Amino acid sequence: MEEIARRTLPPGTGFEWSSMSFQEKLVGHQMYMVFGLALLLVYLVLAGQYESWYAPVSVILAVPLSFIGPVAALSALSKSGLNNNLYVQIGLVLLMALSAKNAILIVEFARELRERGMTILESAVEAARARFRPIVMTSLAFILGVVPLVFATGAGASARASIGITVFTGMIASTCLAVLFVPPFFVLVQGFEEWLARRKTPSAASAPAE
Repeated sequence: MEEIARRTLPPGTGFEWSSMSFQEKLVGHQMYMVFGLALLLVYLVLAGQYESWYAPVSVILAVPLSFIGPVAALSALSKSGLNNNLYVQIGLVLLMALSAKNAILIVEFARELRERGMTILESAVEAARARFRPIVMTSLAFILGVVPLVFATGAGASARASIGITVFTGMIASTCLAVLFVPPFFVLVQGFEEWLARRKTPSAASAPAE
């Protein structure tokens, strides 16, 4: 619109954005930094909780799975007026935390089983089986809770619908895919972490005593 205005408006005529459009233009380029900082925060908190730099990776890898829902919804409803606005981006930040929650339920329990002596594969399978019901119950409660936002009407309905549809579809995607993909992520990351630990152990044992 700015390009068309510069090209077609007569000399001396100006233009400016207002309301939500002005806010989107003002902070639009900062959303990528917000997404990055949100992921970094999740990673650092989990790294401190697990006391490992590698374990949080299996949780972080589950975050993009939740974005499949909003991407599909935006593509399907683009003609009806739903677009990638500021409220959709806020919903995506919220999805980062919610999808990480589903992955944490599996990874935390799988690490406990691994410490008890189970193999990595057995730990991942048992954690997915044991945490399936809590994941479905908590996710279903949230999904049903945002249904009023999806079908919002009246003043401000567009903003509420944007957030509602984003988190509604994102949580459906995360709930359906987390149980399938997080266990393989855990197997790969945990196996890599233990492989590195085995490589470091002989070198430490063979080091000359001071």
